[in-house]
Amino acid sequence: MNRRWRFIPFVLAGITVMLSVSSCSPARRVIRQPVREEGPDFVFSLLKRNEISYNTLSMKFSAKIIIDKKASDISGQVRIHRDSVIWASLTPLLGLEAARILISLDSVLFINRMNNTYLRSDFSFINNNLNSGFDFDLLQALLVGNDLRFYENDQFRLNIDGQKYKLHTIGRRKLRKYVRNATENLKVLIQSIWIDPETGKIEEIHTKELGRENKKLEIRYSDFVMVNNQRFPSHQEVRISAEKEISISLDFSKIKIDETLSYPFSIPAKFTNLTE
Repeated sequence: MNRRWRFIPFVLAGITVMLSVSSCSPARRVIRQPVREEGPDFVFSLLKRNEISYNTLSMKFSAKIIIDKKASDISGQVRIHRDSVIWASLTPLLGLEAARILISLDSVLFINRMNNTYLRSDFSFINNNLNSGFDFDLLQALLVGNDLRFYENDQFRLNIDGQKYKLHTIGRRKLRKYVRNATENLKVLIQSIWIDPETGKIEEIHTKELGRENKKLEIRYSDFVMVNNQRFPSHQEVRISAEKEISISLDFSKIKIDETLSYPFSIPAKFTNLTE
């Protein structure tokens, strides 16, 4: 098999770990009926007031990843500098780092210590192999269970579904002033978002890209814990249905907000570049 293609499962594992999200369902009280008259703006206001606010974020994780029915356990840590960098270190249960990933607004760097290779690319490499439409803003939001800050909100419809607020749209675009390339400009998202009416937290998200409806991302958030007086989903689940079927069950621990962080990343001289 081509060495470049042997590298892809590690890339997919890294990206999907960084997408993790999950759901919870304690007993619900009756939803306030005025929401029917006030519409989506009422729910968006509730959602925005209860989103995770941070400049930097760090957390450790353990996860079970299943890619095309092949399971593996992995742990590691994730660090985020909001609107700038997402960094992750991936460690199999033996304890030695296997891979490291650094994602900026328009680039992806990945080193695989298991076979001394590295990848230097943009989101097109990830999206071409996953048949998806990820970008930095989408990854950043989904990782912590926030809504997309840089996308339109005016096309949503509101329903009540199973004692939750459900927002749905078939035409969500990135705001023009935040578009960085032609791919982002053309992308139109189809989204459904389920929100807890008491906490204002997102509990489930389904996302597809218009024209790629058979490529689905389903995310759920649960086991919310208090971090700096904010509710954070410490257990998360994600499922990607595309050319590969990917699912993750993930747990976060040692979650820290707004501490000074570093994002170390260097490529050893002996490593082989798989993007040349």
